[in-house]
Amino acid sequence: MDFFSAQDQARRNTGRLVLLFIMAVISLILMANLLVMAVFGYLQTRDPAQPTGLEAVDWQVFGLVGLGVLLVVGLGSLYKIMALSGGGASIAEMLGGRLIVEGSGDPDRQKILNVVEEMAIASGSPVPPVYLLDEEGINAFAAGYSPGDAVIGVTRGAIRKLSRDELQGVVAHEFSHIHNGDMRLNIKLIGILHGIVLLGLIGYHILWGSAHSRGSRKGGGGGIALGAGLIVIGFAGTFFGNLIKAAVSRQREFLADASAVQFTRNPDGIGGALQRIGADSVGSVLENSDAREISHALFGQGFTSSFSRLFATHPDLSARIKKIKPDWNGKFEKTTGRRSQQRTGTGPAEGKSGPRQAATLAAGIATAVGHIGSPTKAHLGYAHDLIGRLPEVLRRAVHEPFAARAVVYCLLLDRDEDMSRFQLAELKKVADTGVYGETVRLRNLVRDLAAEYRLPLLDMALPALRQLSASQYELFMNNLEILIEADGKLSLFEWALQKIVHHHLAAAFRGSEAAIRNTTLKRSGQACAVLLSLLVYSNRHKGLSSKEVFEVAAGELEGDGIELLGREELSFGRLDEAIDELAGLKPMEKSKLIKACAACVLADCKIAPVEAELLRAVADTLDCPMPPLVVP
Repeated sequence: MDFFSAQDQARRNTGRLVLLFIMAVISLILMANLLVMAVFGYLQTRDPAQPTGLEAVDWQVFGLVGLGVLLVVGLGSLYKIMALSGGGASIAEMLGGRLIVEGSGDPDRQKILNVVEEMAIASGSPVPPVYLLDEEGINAFAAGYSPGDAVIGVTRGAIRKLSRDELQGVVAHEFSHIHNGDMRLNIKLIGILHGIVLLGLIGYHILWGSAHSRGSRKGGGGGIALGAGLIVIGFAGTFFGNLIKAAVSRQREFLADASAVQFTRNPDGIGGALQRIGADSVGSVLENSDAREISHALFGQGFTSSFSRLFATHPDLSARIKKIKPDWNGKFEKTTGRRSQQRTGTGPAEGKSGPRQAATLAAGIATAVGHIGSPTKAHLGYAHDLIGRLPEVLRRAVHEPFAARAVVYCLLLDRDEDMSRFQLAELKKVADTGVYGETVRLRNLVRDLAAEYRLPLLDMALPALRQLSASQYELFMNNLEILIEADGKLSLFEWALQKIVHHHLAAAFRGSEAAIRNTTLKRSGQACAVLLSLLVYSNRHKGLSSKEVFEVAAGELEGDGIELLGREELSFGRLDEAIDELAGLKPMEKSKLIKACAACVLADCKIAPVEAELLRAVADTLDCPMPPLVVP
């Protein structure tokens, strides 16, 4: 299953979840009314002459009880979802996770940071913040509402007990959940189940209060009956809710396992990690009491219970391993020590020319589009080598909030020496003293990097930028505008950088962005025309006219004809509006749009680095992670 099909399946699963939730609530309403009628029957002396059956139902009371159940479940679910509005970070902190800012001095921290950064760059995703859980169980999770909001959590047991290959397989599994749209579904599951559990909690408090009440015996008995009944209803709701959660989660785990193998091309990685869980005395169990609530988002089953098989959110370990390694002998044998990993893969060549020449970019971008959300071992090897060839000073800088801002500022400094000095002079007036000093210190290192390093370096800096205070973030964004506007014009790279930073950080600092409105390619034809027209004009296409290039690209949309816009009709403001509108496309229509964009820049079988960066930036802001442009 490719990225867009997996995303589409996740949307359908969300629809099924809503339907099952509605059915569960209806069942709870019926059960609650039966309980109320039973309690009223207990409290009142009934006249044999009174009507029975449906004629005895007080429909006004029935409606009020139903409304009460809806309010309790709805408000309870809404409260929990709002409590998790912080996205992945709130879930990581709920489990006791601590953010890893940088890993120097701690081999475990450095190991997991390196693996996560490689996976993110290989897949074309922003590098997610990494949280460390002080748990001995071998487990991990990915949480958040979108790739830009995602975090990775890993237990210390996983880092210490797994080899690098195995840890890489686990992290690849979690990146699959990020790419396949599972994270948002997981948060919705947490909220829904919390609302259903509230009925049982209310029943517990009614039961406790009635048992200690000094009121009449009859009234107290009714309260006890009502409380006990609500506890039973709450238990029943939780029971069926957990069954729903388990059923939704199990199939997604098989898909994530398969994606991890496809990513790393190493079944021994994730397969070995699952075998170690089976052989380990602690397994994947977490001590944190909230692990049960978030169990469906974990790599392995995070809790044990009497009904573990019934409520299991993960397939049986043996079944998972057999799908990955069909020749496995079925034994969970203990292993000791850490196996080393021989790293291979294509990487940046020496010198300023970077890992690719323009002649090979066309083949690379065709490969990258075909592997959106499904990177390969070649991409992983490329990311490993790219990070390894970055100067050590820059690798450290992107993990520190002060220096990370400086790195981004350096990416915007003009190559013209006079203009660069002018930008620095303007920055000195407004930037924090320490940040300005770091910018001057790192300036030459960043300037000497090939173009292919720019977006990965930005992606690596995003976790540190998330640690800024609200005031620091506002100053940072204002300074970006100052640097961009210094020369009186906005380049394609400057637009791409600004758009990526805003896309991944704005929600964290400025609250929820405006809701994305669903749209279709047909309804958003003008937005498509703006995007494709700008791509047409982004570079010259030898042997083809602008109109011919546009027609090739528009043909990928398979819809009503759209026309090439004139240069005077285009602006970066219109492009911003177009991208924001097209973010509301369904996954399969996003696939067509990305292919149309690729066809646009590949029309003459050649592509300039600026076109490659622009295309990857467009895909990123549509939450379609495009791997680096690597030719296998």
